[in-house]
Amino acid sequence: MTATIPHAAPLAATSERPMVEAVEVHKRFGNLEVLKGITMSVDRGQVVCLLGPSGSGKSTFLRCINHLEQIDAGMIRVDGETVGYRERNGKLYELREREVATQRRKVGMVFQRFNLFPHMTALENVIEAPVQVARRSKADAREQAQRLLAQVGLAEKADTYPAQLSGGQQQRVAIARALAMEPEVMLFDEPTSALDPELVGDVLDVMRGLAESGMTMIVVTHEIGFAREVGDVAVFMDGGVVVEAGDPAQVLGDPTEERTRSFLSKVL
Repeated sequence: MTATIPHAAPLAATSERPMVEAVEVHKRFGNLEVLKGITMSVDRGQVVCLLGPSGSGKSTFLRCINHLEQIDAGMIRVDGETVGYRERNGKLYELREREVATQRRKVGMVFQRFNLFPHMTALENVIEAPVQVARRSKADAREQAQRLLAQVGLAEKADTYPAQLSGGQQQRVAIARALAMEPEVMLFDEPTSALDPELVGDVLDVMRGLAESGMTMIVVTHEIGFAREVGDVAVFMDGGVVVEAGDPAQVLGDPTEERTRSFLSKVL
């Protein structure tokens, strides 16, 4: 499959280029156009929070960044590399699945549901991808997994199976699992939406720590407080387009668009 490369500003030097760059991204499911030309740039180390009602295209856009969904038009780059395609002579040529899998190592993703392997302990879940995909030794992967489980506050749960963990603990294991592949950007798709309210804080604390460490993060969330406190940029989406984007204090405290104001009035 080939496609014409959409117009985009030339990339700057490696140290200055965006970590994630989306240009006129469109995505359709049958007759339903879910993304209608999303253009967005995320700098290295930034935390971008995507807000909006259900069905606005936030999760679909996130999945497109990881090429879990194939875009119909436009372009996405991660660290300067076109996601899912190779550029040549003004055209985009679709990569083979093995090449896409290699690209995905740069991007960690945490879903609403934890999707842990139920027959594996927390530690085994974390070491699975580094051993099977990255071909690291089990000893090295185990050492790293123990460090990551400690980082998310679960050092003592290394030998515990998912069924014995709370939802919040399972989500923190899922975060450790994503970090085990040493990604350059982390995508979070409503990571607290499936949790009981009292378990949300621990997961947000882990995410806050990642932000403070300089991890580039794109977070689909309804946690307005987190977006205001931790986010560098708040993006409000509706109907498959970016309605408003900017400093969280402005977007969440004094939005310029009526649709943003209407949404916030119902969730704050």
